[in-house]
Amino acid sequence: MDTVHHPPPPSSMAKRPCPSSSQNPRFPSFFSQMDHLLDSFLFLADSSPPISLDLSFDRLLDSCPYDTDRSLLIDRAHKLGSLLISAANRSAGKRASLHNSIAWALPPDLTIKVFSMLDSQSLCYAAATCSMFNKCAMEPFCYANIDLTTIVPKVNNAVVSTMIRRAGKSLQNSADVSSISWNDKKTRQGKESSILTRSCLYPLSGKSGAAGTLLRRLHLYNIERMDNASLCAALSACPYLLDLEIVGLHVELRQTLMSVSSNCHLIERLFFESSKTGRDDSLKVPTCVDLVNNCPNIFSLAMRGFKLHDYKVHLLVKGFLKLKYADFSTSYSITGTFLRNLGSCIGGNLLEVLILRDCMHLKEVEVALFLTSVLAGDFKFLRHLDISNREGLASEGDWYHRSYNSSIIPLKQVLKVRPNICLLAEFPSEGCFDIDRMTDSDINSEVSLPLQLSSHTSDGSLLMSLSESSYNSDQGSGKEEYQDSGLIIYEESSDEVDFLVV
Repeated sequence: MDTVHHPPPPSSMAKRPCPSSSQNPRFPSFFSQMDHLLDSFLFLADSSPPISLDLSFDRLLDSCPYDTDRSLLIDRAHKLGSLLISAANRSAGKRASLHNSIAWALPPDLTIKVFSMLDSQSLCYAAATCSMFNKCAMEPFCYANIDLTTIVPKVNNAVVSTMIRRAGKSLQNSADVSSISWNDKKTRQGKESSILTRSCLYPLSGKSGAAGTLLRRLHLYNIERMDNASLCAALSACPYLLDLEIVGLHVELRQTLMSVSSNCHLIERLFFESSKTGRDDSLKVPTCVDLVNNCPNIFSLAMRGFKLHDYKVHLLVKGFLKLKYADFSTSYSITGTFLRNLGSCIGGNLLEVLILRDCMHLKEVEVALFLTSVLAGDFKFLRHLDISNREGLASEGDWYHRSYNSSIIPLKQVLKVRPNICLLAEFPSEGCFDIDRMTDSDINSEVSLPLQLSSHTSDGSLLMSLSESSYNSDQGSGKEEYQDSGLIIYEESSDEVDFLVV
């Protein structure tokens, strides 16, 4: 016999369940009414002419008894219109993002990989395309190589700071501002060539220098407001820097090299071009010695546009045992005597590229002696030499007397013996030396070079032959060498001269 169980009578102590939003009958009806109202309102845009909407709104305004009510009604209309526009833009963005994610063939990880290969400007353009690209472009991997070189700089400190912050632990390289070299830069009719200031590199040293410790390459071009203190502070935060290039900054050579030698011991490439040709005479011998001792891995060195003396250049070239590339273009005070005793001994013998273009004091005698040592078998790895000079080479004894048609420089002999060398010797067109016009007697004569050398010297001390030459033998210290060659070193302070003796 089945028994029917009746539920117990309700107790006054029983708890009533808390209704959720889905159980509340008011919400569905409210949303339904809102959706119906919005649908009807949006339908007016197609079914009714604009003038009817204007007339309806005017009638509503006229029905308001007070002016404050009319103002309130207008504010509500503005607010409703703004909400509708925001909702429409947000929905359009969602639809576009969904469409792009379906239409874009690459998954997010490959998209990030592609973005990491773009330059920084192109990356910014891609990030502004759509929300999907913007999300991919926010990945730190995309900012491992920051390159902001543009013909017309449009970056500021905030852009640099944002990119360094986004890069985080992925930061490897950084290159900033204009790619126009200082000596090619034109006046911009009062406009600044850059809007970056000294604080643009502060993020490198921020957070205990976390970003700077990851940096391997730093190129800075034409930041007119950069000063020594800011640059040195940035370099102090980059202990693992390998490649430093500075062009057109108003910073001192000596202080910059001191900072490099103190903080960047692993550096391999150093390129420094002065913004004031021939006026920076700040480099001291102790600075050269410290740089050589503390940065032994340098294989590429360029100091362009500075006032450099031969014995300082000799210390650098001979001191860097791995040096393969040397560029001292547009440097003042270099006569060429620093090249002595380099080709057949440790230090300088590995040179592959030597550029001495437009060195105002470069002497034709020293160039001839250098090329003679090349003919004798020194500088075996040399493959590129540039001795071009738009003012001609300096004659022995008086550098104001320029030589445009030197017959003592064995250019054609060098090209014949060392055909693998790219030799650039471009001089002014008036009386420019032409290799092809040399006679066979000039090439084959064994005594023409010594005789011509002796005719160009004041005391005959530079007379030499290919078989016996003090040029190719290291006979003493650097000071003795430069005293023998007649170099004047009294321009340095007394402590500099004493340091040479040590």
